[in-house]
Amino acid sequence: MAKYIVTGAAGFIGSHLSERLIALGHDVLGIDCFTDYYSRAQKILNRNQISDKGVEFLHLDLAEDDLDFALEGVEVIYHLAAQPGISATTPFEAYLRNNLIGTHRLLDAAKRSASLCGFINISTSSVYGADATSDEEAEPKPTSYYGVTKLAAEQLVLAAAREEDFPACSMRLFSVYGPRERPEKLYPRLIASILEDKAFPLYEGSKEHLRSYTYVGDIVDGLVSLLDKLDEIKGEIFNIGTDVAITTGEGIRIVEEIIGKKAKIDPSPKRPGDQLKTHANIEKARQVLGYNPTTSAREGLEKEVEWYRDHIFGKVDLWQSD
Repeated sequence: MAKYIVTGAAGFIGSHLSERLIALGHDVLGIDCFTDYYSRAQKILNRNQISDKGVEFLHLDLAEDDLDFALEGVEVIYHLAAQPGISATTPFEAYLRNNLIGTHRLLDAAKRSASLCGFINISTSSVYGADATSDEEAEPKPTSYYGVTKLAAEQLVLAAAREEDFPACSMRLFSVYGPRERPEKLYPRLIASILEDKAFPLYEGSKEHLRSYTYVGDIVDGLVSLLDKLDEIKGEIFNIGTDVAITTGEGIRIVEEIIGKKAKIDPSPKRPGDQLKTHANIEKARQVLGYNPTTSAREGLEKEVEWYRDHIFGKVDLWQSD
């Protein structure tokens, strides 16, 4: 079996991707450093669920640990590990360390691997800035530390593809949601607040924000669609997400309808650096990768609500100390 490495494998998207690769018959090694940025309890739950399906794990910090031994015999690396999100309380140094330095060290180790066939960098629509509606040729204009450092990391990877014939590409993901989503994100907070009958803090102006909310299964479809095209997509960038956009307000209404109860919205100050509009242009991914996301917002949110009820609500304290 081919050896695949997924960094950030205990995270939201990484855990789903690892499961899919196992289902496709690949040997998967997950790497995660279990940072305290968000609930360790949820990451442990994710790890346990995918370990049961055959994913092996290494607890490594990409920014400082030795990586060469982990990459021995690797054929494909999916690099998802990052300092995620737009946060006023996360210092720039954390984004720099985890997004740029970590990527640089992983990239250097990957270059030393004689067996490597593909390095898939996972980027974000945040590199486009406030208005993420263009194709991959548009000039990036990030407005947050997250977007800036993810763009820099992406360019490190693509520079290796341009100058050293390194087998790498980059995938820019749009507004991913679904089971195992980070608990501080919009939909998990909304679901929890309704089920627990608590106030739901919502950033001022957020209801009108347009988003390509993309179900995690459709994202994973895009990430695995390139596996038989690694040679022809070297150095390329792809937008991965749904081209059906809804407002945040519409998303809130759908969740309220699924649960059968209104949210108690508590307005909070506008978040600096937030995107105003994301609408994925995926024509390139359709043509080159055959990518075709199919999950509607209602279908995906029904799955997320069901997962939260089955695995979290009344069962797991996502903010326990350890």
